[in-house]
Amino acid sequence: MNRLISLLTFPLFILFLAPQVTISSPPPLADSLALTDTLPMDATVLRGKLPNGFSYYIRHNEEPKDRVVMYLATKVGSILETDNERGLAHFLEHMQFNGTKNFPKNELVDYLQRAGVRFGSDLNAYTSFDETVYQLPIPSDDPALLESGLLVMRDWAQDALLDGEEIDKERGVVLNELLGGRGAQQRMRDQYFPMILNDSRYAQRLPIGTRELIEGFDHETLRNFHRNWYRPNLQALIIVGDIDVADMEQRVKTLFADLENPVDAPDRAEYDIPLTGKNQFMAVTDAEMPQTVVQVIVKHPEATVKTVADYRMQLTKSLFNQMAGARFAELTRQSDPPFIQGGGSIGGFLRGLDAFTMYVAAKPGEIQRGFEAVVTEFERIKRHGFTATELERAKSNFLTSVESAYAERDKRESESYVGTYLNHFLQGERALSNEDRYRLGTSLIGTITLDDVNALANQYYTDTNRDILILAPEKDRDSLPDEQTVNGWLATVKASDIAPYDDNVQDVPLLKTQPQPGTVTERRERPELGVTEMRLSNGVRVILKPTDFKNDEIRITAFSPGGTSLYGDHDFLSAAYAASVVGGSGLGPYDATQLTKYLSGKKVSVRPYISELSEGFNATSGKKDLQTAFELIYAYFTVPRLDMDVFEGYMQRIKASLANRLDDPNAVFSDTINAVLYDHNIRRTSMTVAQVDQVDPQRAYAIYQERFADASDFTVTIVGSFTEAEMMPSVLQYLGGLPATARQEEGQDLGLYPPQHGLERTVYRGKEQKSSVRLYYFGDYDYSEAENMQLDALESILNIKLIERLREAESGVYGVSARASYSKSPRFRYSFSVAYGTSPDMVEPLMLSVLDEINKIKRDGPEQVDIEKFVSEQKRQLEVQLRENGFWLGHLSGAYQRDEDPAYILKYVDELGKVTPESVKAVANKYLGEERLFKFVLMPEVQ
Repeated sequence: MNRLISLLTFPLFILFLAPQVTISSPPPLADSLALTDTLPMDATVLRGKLPNGFSYYIRHNEEPKDRVVMYLATKVGSILETDNERGLAHFLEHMQFNGTKNFPKNELVDYLQRAGVRFGSDLNAYTSFDETVYQLPIPSDDPALLESGLLVMRDWAQDALLDGEEIDKERGVVLNELLGGRGAQQRMRDQYFPMILNDSRYAQRLPIGTRELIEGFDHETLRNFHRNWYRPNLQALIIVGDIDVADMEQRVKTLFADLENPVDAPDRAEYDIPLTGKNQFMAVTDAEMPQTVVQVIVKHPEATVKTVADYRMQLTKSLFNQMAGARFAELTRQSDPPFIQGGGSIGGFLRGLDAFTMYVAAKPGEIQRGFEAVVTEFERIKRHGFTATELERAKSNFLTSVESAYAERDKRESESYVGTYLNHFLQGERALSNEDRYRLGTSLIGTITLDDVNALANQYYTDTNRDILILAPEKDRDSLPDEQTVNGWLATVKASDIAPYDDNVQDVPLLKTQPQPGTVTERRERPELGVTEMRLSNGVRVILKPTDFKNDEIRITAFSPGGTSLYGDHDFLSAAYAASVVGGSGLGPYDATQLTKYLSGKKVSVRPYISELSEGFNATSGKKDLQTAFELIYAYFTVPRLDMDVFEGYMQRIKASLANRLDDPNAVFSDTINAVLYDHNIRRTSMTVAQVDQVDPQRAYAIYQERFADASDFTVTIVGSFTEAEMMPSVLQYLGGLPATARQEEGQDLGLYPPQHGLERTVYRGKEQKSSVRLYYFGDYDYSEAENMQLDALESILNIKLIERLREAESGVYGVSARASYSKSPRFRYSFSVAYGTSPDMVEPLMLSVLDEINKIKRDGPEQVDIEKFVSEQKRQLEVQLRENGFWLGHLSGAYQRDEDPAYILKYVDELGKVTPESVKAVANKYLGEERLFKFVLMPEVQ
């Protein structure tokens, strides 16, 4: 429940960047605005302020139908804490769930769970430096529940009970949250934060607080903090959803008008991070840091966005970042890329500051090379700028995004509006309407010149207020460069000759010849599902479900039985990486970089995959780019490529990222679990550096071609905003024209299952005094829709009981999760797991508590109230899911892959009535036998 602003963006290991693109018909433009004009405020949201200073934002929105989201924002964060209050803003956030005026003790969570609201995923909150925000999404079609939702918000605003006993119980929960966040990243952060935050107050006010204060603060100190800061002139209520705005405003006025500001309320001071005019350097190491990261942060005063000119500048920065990102993606496709990942951008830093940031995740022993490669690219941009063709593509992508968002404006989900109104209240940012955002974007983008974008490099890439931070494994400490050395690298790059960027583009048809269309040989209507099933002349099965859930969204997925299971262990890694290698090599006449450029301005993405039991592809498209999507699909079958430069670069980066992986205690723990459960089988263990060389590019390419040589056993599911008449020409030509050999294949049962009887293993890794526990049950399963529902109910109910016991009653964990899974192929199997983190001394007591809760269900069955919570949650979730393209795509494709009737979803709500205490008790006894229990524990190293 703590969201800390991420100041350092550690690079994720991403292989191939998917092009993101779209186009739709523009509406008429409104009158143009002058650059000096203040940005317009969204007039579709009702804003108001009560006499006590309490603000509100209320908007009607019908996606999803019969739902509303409520957010309470308070301009109170850790920055306001005194030295003896550190961590109390966050602690107070926790206490709001442990007793309020209308919902004493844990009645709030209990009440909302009965209404189908999930604690954690739905009902939640966060505390940051400058604000605390509470969220509650609830159904709006139940008047009593809607009124209760407002009561929750009213209680959160000023009526927390802050009972002493509850405060003391919550100390353990917050301490476990603090404990869970400790590790290499936190230890290094504690060292570098004072530097990058210029020794400001922010460096000493991390929201989580300190162990000493969490354990020892006085109850009255927390109550005083609450009295001082939880007041209406620092609060706003945001309500967006399927509600009557006028009625809701009246309710808000009635409920919140009596909130009072303290007579002697302290001023809400504003803090900033002063610019020193100095450059700073720091190298920080840790034994558990798996890779070396170098970050350059050049700080600047924050550029506020108040006027049309400010908004135009914001768009200019977005184009700059997009083009810079494309260049660095291109660098990673070299045969010998200079880094694991690198890049940079212009963006926000922390309140009052923006920053130009460069980063590199270096290969082992190649810090200088990686650093200089990143700096060289930005020096190239600074000297020579971007090219006209780069800017044209970036603008095209931007327009596609803007037009796509505008086309979906009446389908936009309520949650997506909240952030805009939060920013208006918390930071004074203007909240644009859908129409104004479209109008400004489409009007201003054409006025942005190449000179405008190129000028940003000189404006932001400067040598003042620059921090250089190196984060590295402890074992590399002696080889790390010092400040003088790094400054020398910068000077060398600046003194070097750097050629302009060569924009390698081509514009030729993706397919040399168009395929011959097939025909429909079988057809079946499923009116109850809104589905048409058909078989094409080449054997491809096609499932069509037109919907009106979105205005311009088409989703496609396909599967074919087979996968890596058809290949021996010696070929496994080549098979496992085949789709990634081919998918990142380009297509037909285009290499990967050219393909990305070719797809600029198009709303389309196609990705092939090969899993253990099947192969296929996933695709998305807008209406306008549907033909392109189908051409890409056809090309991945018929004209795939193998780019050896991309392959070699990919393998190099994988090796580099794996070099120090086992310095991470969690990686060792995960590897141990898999090794024990699956006897070190290569298909169930993480890849090692040595194994990377087992990936044979030619064999991978051959396997890919084999998997996609025969479309006759593919099932393609298409869901979204189309009519059958619009879809069928592409289906017949590009799917019906796919090659087919009518082979018969099935994924193979490789016999990779855990032992029949449980066992225990303890791993000793890590400096921090924290532990991680994983409990598993495995076995054969009586697969059926009815059995699946009972096991799902057991999962949901056990989650409720474990949170109540381990977190609320025993204060031993921050979070705990139970998870059930089951499969039909290649064998009916199930797994059931429980996972939590805690302190080493609580491992055994909490494990006994977990097993006790399981045994209670096995002995007595669950309480009826918990059955009702599960049923309510499932009903409420399904109401929303049935209006989502993504849900139907997964449901239909999954049902056909498992050879099940997808219509079972239509009777799912009725079937929930068969979940009873006795049925859940039976399934618990059936699958949670003690002899099947596996216990895995990660303990800290013995010091």
